[in-house]
Amino acid sequence: MTEVCIVGWAHSPFGKLEAPDLESLIGAVAGSAVADAGIAPGEIDGVFVGNFNNGFSKQDFPGSLAMQSVPELRFKPAMRCENACASGSAAVFAARDFIAAGRGRFALVVGAEKMTAVSGAAVGDILLGASYRREEGEIAGGFAGVFGRIAETYFQRFGDQSDALAAIAAKNHRNGVDNPYAQMRRDLGVEFCRTVSEKNPYVAGPLKRTDCSLVSDGAAALVLADAETASAMRRAVRFRAAAHVNDFLPLSRRDPTRFEGGATAWGQALGEAGLSIEDLSFIETHDCFTIAELIEYEAMGLAPHGKGARVVLDGMVGAAGRLPINRSGGLKAKGHPVGATGVSMHVIAAMQLTGEAGEMQLGRADIGGIFNMGGAAVANYVSILERVGG
Repeated sequence: MTEVCIVGWAHSPFGKLEAPDLESLIGAVAGSAVADAGIAPGEIDGVFVGNFNNGFSKQDFPGSLAMQSVPELRFKPAMRCENACASGSAAVFAARDFIAAGRGRFALVVGAEKMTAVSGAAVGDILLGASYRREEGEIAGGFAGVFGRIAETYFQRFGDQSDALAAIAAKNHRNGVDNPYAQMRRDLGVEFCRTVSEKNPYVAGPLKRTDCSLVSDGAAALVLADAETASAMRRAVRFRAAAHVNDFLPLSRRDPTRFEGGATAWGQALGEAGLSIEDLSFIETHDCFTIAELIEYEAMGLAPHGKGARVVLDGMVGAAGRLPINRSGGLKAKGHPVGATGVSMHVIAAMQLTGEAGEMQLGRADIGGIFNMGGAAVANYVSILERVGG
């Protein structure tokens, strides 16, 4: 199989942006990523757009929207990729397969979402479309309510995890201070995140506002190339391994306290790469809610089932820890424009591996891991990236 590399990228700020629509967000990053790769727009052979939508935008069918800002893409194949909150990674993986199959030398990947143009109630209902509505559609609190139930079940089995969830939130908010793209660049501290208050009320079950990711607008983009082409470019980051696993949609058919699809994807990717989790320098993981990051520690193999709290409480995953997780601030602080998230994770990881992460830069960044999921660990994507060259 042809090896595939990331050779260019772009990233918008995340937050409540003035960009009026999805088309504007795509336009903000598409041409910039191509320019960053140092190629002409006409050299792009395929376009892949990650976008959930499901009611966030009246304009659907976004595959060709990149052509509005980059007209040289006209007559190139373009498509939308959707897999709930992993739509961005779905687009990355589709583009990777396109290059690996020899259908082109360069592919443009764009992930984008405009979430803030609808009401808060609409956001909750739209995101609930990533659950199994037949059984979960009436859960109070929308998608936060789904993860609130997961947290309640976890707490019932393994005890109150509020200290660990607060530590995860505080870690990611502290990391977000250093990310120029982050929606919330404020170090909130463990005490604020741990305490119920007017500014930090309960949202669903044991989850407080600081346990929930933000409603965001934003976009990110990548250019992928085959390894031979990438070898002649100014810098490249290669996919050492990649895995995609889907699980049952209904939570009733799974143990909600185990992200078994995520664990399977991690096992496949690490096996393909010939690595263990301890070999990674850092990880960007899908902390849509702090309980998700906690369970993901266990899915990665960092702790046994029910013991994930110790991973964050002992400092292992802090910026100065043995395995920094979410140095970008994660979805918690960076923001979570759902179609953009998976692409953003790949951009941030590539920046780390090439020494271009600015204030986020880690001292050791040799091999990076990414976990992006759609729904409650239904669509599970793991990428393992490393820099080409040194």
